[in-house]
Amino acid sequence: MSEACRLCGHRDCAAFASVGERHYWRCPHCSLTFLGAAQLPDRQAEKQQYDLHENHPDDPGYRRFLDQLARPLGERLTRGAQGLDFGCGPGPALARLMAERGFATRVYDPLYADDQRVLRQRYDFVTCTEVLEHLHWPEREWATFARLVRPGGWLGLMTRWLIDDAHFPHWHYRRDPTHVCFWQPRTFQWLAQRQGWELVEMNNPVALLRRRA
Repeated sequence: MSEACRLCGHRDCAAFASVGERHYWRCPHCSLTFLGAAQLPDRQAEKQQYDLHENHPDDPGYRRFLDQLARPLGERLTRGAQGLDFGCGPGPALARLMAERGFATRVYDPLYADDQRVLRQRYDFVTCTEVLEHLHWPEREWATFARLVRPGGWLGLMTRWLIDDAHFPHWHYRRDPTHVCFWQPRTFQWLAQRQGWELVEMNNPVALLRRRA
């Protein structure tokens, strides 16, 4: 029995771990670790979990958390750059942080800000914080990122990396029932090499990629 990778499409992924009733796989091609497709949560269960989060834009601790991405990305942007926060959640704190730095930032979220018009434009930068681990079919979102980011533009990602396989069953990040994909530096390197990105900075939990012209 095997399962196809939902990022690169490799058809012969290996069983990685079983924790209780949840079964995880790892792709030998792109190194993505993911929950089996039959066990993915439905949209209602996801929203119930997301609604428990308290990510208020004015919370100083949450702002410091997001600043891990906002600061290094902002240092690389030119004046007047415009962006999109993809997967902003109910409280678009990162968009506010970027706007405070002088970078107008629109928002999109399939549950809380589902304005498809913003996905028909291109941007100088796209941010995606604490979202990658939730993606059921990440190949689709990466195709979207490629469409959204202008040549020479930036993609700023934040997700906690899976760097300790032995600790995976006990890892707090795995225990969130909506976390279904787990990323490693090798996965970002694979994407950069094959999908036209330059991997500029890797500093757990942040990855900054630039779209090749």
